[in-house]
Amino acid sequence: MDKLFHYSEDPAITIFQPRAHPSHPTLAPAVWAIDAERAPMYYLPRDCPRICFYKKANSEPADVERFLGLTSAKMVIAIESKWYPALTQTTLYEYTFSPESFYSWDEGAGYYLSEETVSPLDVRPLDDLVHCLSRSDIELRITPSLMPLRDSLLQSSLHFSMIRMRNASLT
Repeated sequence: MDKLFHYSEDPAITIFQPRAHPSHPTLAPAVWAIDAERAPMYYLPRDCPRICFYKKANSEPADVERFLGLTSAKMVIAIESKWYPALTQTTLYEYTFSPESFYSWDEGAGYYLSEETVSPLDVRPLDDLVHCLSRSDIELRITPSLMPLRDSLLQSSLHFSMIRMRNASLT
């Protein structure tokens, strides 16, 4: 792996300082990054709740058929319909990092952490996020609520990441 990424709505970050993560309070402060394969999970407005899921090598065929049976995409990302306008109007900035100071925190999810201050190698804008998702072989699903999908995926054998779910509708 030669590059890691971080996505932000702020175009002017020059230094990333390690900080505590609200969803993982027991971890030491860190700079978070994602690998290229899972980077599309972050091609969304920062606070947008989402569920990303894809097949693992040991996923049960019934789960693959149930959740992925009608798609040829490598990953599905579901968002709530109320977030679609923000998706179409948000510009994100992709920060590129050298992987040198990072270690793999969750290989399956593509998460990497650095407990050191990190300077980006590059930053570039991502304007049309729907287009970015589609050219990354992602199927975007839009639903009124993520909760039924969440409840079903928790019982499945697929890999899933549930991001910013504290912002999801409860119904």
